[in-house]
Amino acid sequence: MSATVPATGEPGTDTGGGAGTTTAAGRMAALARAELTLLGRSKATLAAAVFMPLLLPFSLRSTVGQMDLKGTGLSVGSVVLPSSVGFSLLFAVYSSLVSVYAARREELVLKRLRTGELRDAEILGGAALPSVAIGLVQCLVLTVACAVLLDVGAPRAPHLAVLGLLLGLAMWPALAAITANFSKSVEGAQVAAMPLMLVSLFGSGTFFPLQVMPDQLASACELLPLTPVITLIRGGWTGGLSAHDTLGALGTAVAWMVFAVFAVRRWFRWEPRR
Repeated sequence: MSATVPATGEPGTDTGGGAGTTTAAGRMAALARAELTLLGRSKATLAAAVFMPLLLPFSLRSTVGQMDLKGTGLSVGSVVLPSSVGFSLLFAVYSSLVSVYAARREELVLKRLRTGELRDAEILGGAALPSVAIGLVQCLVLTVACAVLLDVGAPRAPHLAVLGLLLGLAMWPALAAITANFSKSVEGAQVAAMPLMLVSLFGSGTFFPLQVMPDQLASACELLPLTPVITLIRGGWTGGLSAHDTLGALGTAVAWMVFAVFAVRRWFRWEPRR
């Protein structure tokens, strides 16, 4: 069975041609095109992925404006900008992909794809590409908008901001694949994704910066998967991230990525839950 995608938009069906699918990149691109078509048909998932991350920063701005940020070295802009990236990763990438993986598994799409020449990593990666692309575009748009409208300016350590964004885009699809294991339907997938989303929203420095939290609570929240992403991006703009804090954030992010990849390889379910 070839990875070429038919006009109907169902991945994994042979159309008898397409030299572009003879490489891993070609097979993943074909699967990504099919997934993008299917994503466009799911209006609820698409709306949550596209519009929710664009609306949340506006509501967050007024909340941050009421916080006492004196002595933290932060401004409204330096809080809202990294948080906007976090919203995109949680809604456009993580939440939407939990639904995608659960839906494709229950529809037996993943099982059929495995009978062809696609490898497991190509199947999961190709399915994730549209959501990751949407998340990346959102992050770039929101970053530019926040930098201009909130007078944040250019990042003082751009390499940290770029590194944080790339780590987030690589980590959250794997976490989505793990979370999809705990659902039996698309509706159940949203419920399964909620705990990690809520913990990340309130504990990773998105709604409330770690600098305004009690020390013990902040230390615990530093271990959450979204925290190192927010920390690196925020540090990239403020330029106030020490080498120790940078290494700590990188270590936490890498540890989560290693765990996520191991968990997907070991426990990801390719067949429907019954």
